[in-house]
Amino acid sequence: MKRVTGIGGVFFKAKDAPLLQAWYKRHLGIDVQAWGGTAFPWTDAEGKPTGGTTVWSVGPEGDDAFAPSAAAFMINYRVDDLHALVAALEEEGCNVLDKIDESEHGKFAWVIDPEGNKVELWQPPAGQ
Repeated sequence: MKRVTGIGGVFFKAKDAPLLQAWYKRHLGIDVQAWGGTAFPWTDAEGKPTGGTTVWSVGPEGDDAFAPSAAAFMINYRVDDLHALVAALEEEGCNVLDKIDESEHGKFAWVIDPEGNKVELWQPPAGQ
């Protein structure tokens, strides 16, 4: 079974999210949208789309989306078979949070690494 196949997103908190979003937009040219981030489309060496995206997002410091982690960041990893990976991680004694979300955006689960960082696992919808 494949485990992680790529990075689906990078999420981090800021003391002043709008200010930081504006800085990245102005100085690094990141197309920050009203929701606080952007999606970078995947391309091949010639610049042709390859059917995936990586999300980048800055959120407010007080947001509890990364709980129970106290870290200011969370990485979202793409996976092929979320349910199989979650079962394997549980068998291996990992701290898997007791929740799997399924929506039109795909399937999501979370595991806490040995340093207390919340890691998001994402199985994109078919075709993404």
